[in-house]
Amino acid sequence: MAQQPVNVPAPTPPPNPAMYSNPVSIIGPQYCLPYPVDLAVVRKFMTLADGSFTVTDINDNIMFKVKEKHFSLHDKRTLLDPAGNPVVTITEKLISAHEKHYVFRGNSTDSKDLLFTVGKSKMIQLKTTLNVYLASNNKQDVCDFKIKGSWLERSCIFYAGESKAIVAQMQKRITAGSVMLDKDRYTVTVYPNIDYAFVVALIVILDEINNDDDD
Repeated sequence: MAQQPVNVPAPTPPPNPAMYSNPVSIIGPQYCLPYPVDLAVVRKFMTLADGSFTVTDINDNIMFKVKEKHFSLHDKRTLLDPAGNPVVTITEKLISAHEKHYVFRGNSTDSKDLLFTVGKSKMIQLKTTLNVYLASNNKQDVCDFKIKGSWLERSCIFYAGESKAIVAQMQKRITAGSVMLDKDRYTVTVYPNIDYAFVVALIVILDEINNDDDD
């Protein structure tokens, strides 16, 4: 199991942080902590190697890596823990107006292991807006979570459903070292009792959708 950050300093709260007294577990209760979790996301450019996408805690301990399947008929990414165990598998429905992504438990792609789906709210977007539906939400009339913001600026906010309650937010972190090393680095704050592995999986999908748009 990944080392958990100890005595994490609380970030400046957003206007409407979601305050949950009980864990909001999507992937697993072990990823729900009673205090804010700050994570750093590092994306290396110009590489086709597995592990080009890593997530660390504030002490630079690796929390997750992403294994990417390149040049495949079925786009697939696997979120791994530090020991290399699959946490979730992310697949993309290639023929879809709203570019849907499906997230399954572990290394499964079986429908019985589906955890949630993510799709664009509109086919063409000037700014990022994604709707997240849990597997239990069969009708999908109202989303369970929503992501809004600017991917170009790495400034996105994660909301609980259609409300203004914020469960996580990300911001760009540029350093001279990151530019010289050809890396994209940004930070994510996940608020108390929110499943931070779930938020990381959403960031992987954000990255994939927006890189596809760039291509």
